[in-house]
Amino acid sequence: MNWEQALLDLDERRGKAALGGGQLKIDKQHAQGKLTARERLEILFDKGTFVEVDGFVESRINDFDLDKRRVPGDGVVTGYGEIDGRLVFAASEDFTVIGGTLGEYHSFKITRIQDMAMEMKAPLICINDSGGARIEEGISSLSGYSGMFLRHTKASGMIPQIAVILGPCSGGACYAPAICDFIFMVKDTSKMFITGPNVVKTVINEEVSVEELGGAQVHAKKSGVSHFTFATEGECLMAVRKLLTYLPGSYLEKAPVINRETHKESAGFSVNKVFEKIKLRKRHSEKDVENPCACLTDMVPDNSRIAYDVKKVIGCIADEGSFFEVQKEFAPNIVVGFARMDGESVGFVANQPNQMCGSLDYHASDKMARFIRFCDCFNIPLITLVDVPAFLPGTAQEHNGIIRHGAKVLYAYSEATVPKITLIMRKAYGGAYIAMNSKEMGADMVFAWPIAEIAVMGADGAVNIAFKRKIKASADPEAMRAQCKKEYEERFLNPYVAASRGYVNEVIKPEESREKIKHALKMLRTKKAEQPQKKHGNIPL
Repeated sequence: MNWEQALLDLDERRGKAALGGGQLKIDKQHAQGKLTARERLEILFDKGTFVEVDGFVESRINDFDLDKRRVPGDGVVTGYGEIDGRLVFAASEDFTVIGGTLGEYHSFKITRIQDMAMEMKAPLICINDSGGARIEEGISSLSGYSGMFLRHTKASGMIPQIAVILGPCSGGACYAPAICDFIFMVKDTSKMFITGPNVVKTVINEEVSVEELGGAQVHAKKSGVSHFTFATEGECLMAVRKLLTYLPGSYLEKAPVINRETHKESAGFSVNKVFEKIKLRKRHSEKDVENPCACLTDMVPDNSRIAYDVKKVIGCIADEGSFFEVQKEFAPNIVVGFARMDGESVGFVANQPNQMCGSLDYHASDKMARFIRFCDCFNIPLITLVDVPAFLPGTAQEHNGIIRHGAKVLYAYSEATVPKITLIMRKAYGGAYIAMNSKEMGADMVFAWPIAEIAVMGADGAVNIAFKRKIKASADPEAMRAQCKKEYEERFLNPYVAASRGYVNEVIKPEESREKIKHALKMLRTKKAEQPQKKHGNIPL
């Protein structure tokens, strides 16, 4: 074969591989509102930077006429490229090739790219759009999943791992995304379930639709399996790009610093424009232009029984428009997400007073612990905003394991060695106060506003216990109750008792919050905490 023939042959082979299952199946994919595997990678990576690896790999199985359906690439596109100028590895399943099913060489390609990502210490993105294990290849398919699960586990805490569900993901295949750090889903397109509706009907006689069983909204609101949900694939993939701007490439690095000037020159700026995040805060006065925290006394009521939106508080403390919430719809009584302080990535954990009064339940505990541990893995400082009355009481909480789940939060904060800063805004009662990164749990700096109430419990509950006999013996129990309550509030429900014992480092004005936290973060940049030598701890899962 001469040069001309060889080059024509190569072009022909490349063209066949690029078509995947063929134009008819590509058209069908588009008709369902879905992009192809390669189109998704074009959106995800910086233009012209994606390099495919193992594009000509094929299945070697001939049974069940698989030899007639064999396509170069074997139903998954793998490779590496740049996202906002940084190295990232990816695997994108191709539903047009045998339904994107996973066989021996399909999994071989994915595990190879996993190995490369770990060796290069760079993030890994896996786009799932598959009918599951390739039945025709039998045990080889199951073995393939095993190899993927093993590598996802080994890479956990080493590199960020992101799963993007852009089609079906069922059976054992669900566990690869579940081991990843974050899961993205798209409404009406993404489906995740261990057992499909037909089997559910057969085994337990329960009728349920695919959407009701494992649709994007189910996993966003009820199960907590997913972390981000979007209306379209384009928005979803752009959000993946945005998330990566907050993360380092590996545990050996720190996240990139993106201030206002460099941000305008980055691809991340374009992503933010899509989500309309680059806009001015609503100013209450001219003073707010210089100090975005000046409006906090208007935003946060001094009556601890009145609710407010803690996301607005985060918006004032963090760099403008930088807050990127994680698991927005799941356990909304706790708010977690990434933001920036003077361009540097931080993680926020905050009680949400307008949901369940900001109390902690078993779902919120899981959500918090997972996020705290991720930030600790990847050198992202933690800022905790506290306004919490209690762990939610009741039989539902106790029977669903609030003790076990709440312990995860205590474990996560205690184990974390990144800079940890706490701001107590209003209520901080009992065990929930301890759990929200209190001083003796390892917080590096604890600030409190002058209206903060730090105590074992609120005044009403404390009076009923501590002054029970005194009230009962009084000629006017109600008057005595009011007097005792006032005495308790004056003596205990303020931040100065905690400050006098060193449990609060400084009582600050709300308007000082951003600057105090910034200075603390600057001081803590060189923090290096050593953990006891051991194989690993045993978190109460």
